[in-house]
Amino acid sequence: MPQQDLAFWQSRAAALAIEGRAFIDGSYRDSASGRQFDCISPIDGRRLTAIADCAAADVDAAVAAARRSFEAREWAGLKPRERKKTLLRFAALIRQHAEELALLETLDAGKPIGDTTSVDIPGAAYCVEWYAEAIDKVGGEVVPADPHLVGLVTREPVGVVACVVPWNFPLLMAAWKFAPALAAGNSVVLKPSEKSPLTAIRVAALALEAGVPPGVFNVVPGGGEAGKLLALHMDVDCLAFTGSTAVGKQIMQYAGQSNLKRVWLELGGKSPNIVLPDCPDFDRAARSAAGAIFYNMGEMCTAGSRLLVHRDIKEMFLDKVLEQAAQWKPGHPLDPNTAMGAIVDQIQLDRVLGYIEAGRAESRLLCGGTRTLSDSGGFYIEPTVFDARPEHRIAREEIFGPVLSVIGFDDLDQAIGLANDSEYGLAAAVWTQNLTTAHEVSRRLRAGTVWVNCYDEGGDMNFPFGGYKQSGNGRDKSLHALEKYTELKSTLLRLR
Repeated sequence: MPQQDLAFWQSRAAALAIEGRAFIDGSYRDSASGRQFDCISPIDGRRLTAIADCAAADVDAAVAAARRSFEAREWAGLKPRERKKTLLRFAALIRQHAEELALLETLDAGKPIGDTTSVDIPGAAYCVEWYAEAIDKVGGEVVPADPHLVGLVTREPVGVVACVVPWNFPLLMAAWKFAPALAAGNSVVLKPSEKSPLTAIRVAALALEAGVPPGVFNVVPGGGEAGKLLALHMDVDCLAFTGSTAVGKQIMQYAGQSNLKRVWLELGGKSPNIVLPDCPDFDRAARSAAGAIFYNMGEMCTAGSRLLVHRDIKEMFLDKVLEQAAQWKPGHPLDPNTAMGAIVDQIQLDRVLGYIEAGRAESRLLCGGTRTLSDSGGFYIEPTVFDARPEHRIAREEIFGPVLSVIGFDDLDQAIGLANDSEYGLAAAVWTQNLTTAHEVSRRLRAGTVWVNCYDEGGDMNFPFGGYKQSGNGRDKSLHALEKYTELKSTLLRLR
């Protein structure tokens, strides 16, 4: 997609038709109660549209539609190649409507248009394509058994899958759930965040246009009540969630209180980024350290929010990081030159500013730390860097904003101890030119993803994504994600 200027994107945004209704059983509809809530753009505080506020009747209708379509095998019963063709058409439609979807994502979540056009929307289409291509290539097993038996191990769709997804990558994170769930033959009920529901609502119609049968892909926008209802629903077989650790714990409890539905959680992080004295390229490491925390306004579960630097190089490296931080200036998200957009809403803005105040009280502020562009009516925060200690609150709790804690260490064992001293274990990185050190540190770090001499690279679908400890369970992406949405079945045939 050619890069245009701010005026171009503003004119396209002004002409955009925005849908706010739920999508249930193949059609858009208002909530049964008629309740709505306002969708506010973090760019300027402007009301974009009214969104259907789904509650019990709507969730029940969506789950019933999903159950009916699943039991009728309208999707699950198709030949693998037919499901593959349909999902490939779905991906093609996402690409065809990429400009519209990118605009919706930027207006709704405050993400820079340069990111939504190059990362979010193409990434979602690629995810759907990737799982479509896997459909007719993943088989079962013939198990060694006694000569009078034939033993088969097969995977079957689990049934009705609820996907509850976050606001930081609204469509991409949704695709990481619904694409493998649909590829496996399930019917889906998608609950987008109330902070960013627009792209989920829109792609539901594209799925239908591609040939996904009515009832197989439903979208129920709403707040925490809709998510809780799905987690408690007796007719939901599986729930995949990305969000905070606190809400993830509640969802597991709801599953236990209801039907013991499968629950898969991708939760928070406080990821360490370790820079050793033998780092092969300090300039690149500094650029990566800044990008690791300021990309997407720091609204990243994998954000490199703890920068651990050996004391021998700390002052030198800090100077380089601060130079890079100055490049991440907040600007209008519809300007293609903007690297850092708006915080998603007032609630998150206040949360991040609260953490910054806590940091001021116990750590040393090195740059940033204030709200900016407030005359726009939007929610913007300067890139912020603190010189902190491991026990400081900003160095321990997930902030989900552009706030970096820099912590010094004296030796490698101390660095690994600091890195692992967290309730989270989503991602980590180490910078070293010693191959042995790279492998040994990677093995010792308790994290689902470890980067060596880079950060947040490897964006294709081949790598499983998820965490250790309270960062969750299960994995998104890769063929391993298909396992979450299937049941294993053993079949034994006696021959004589």
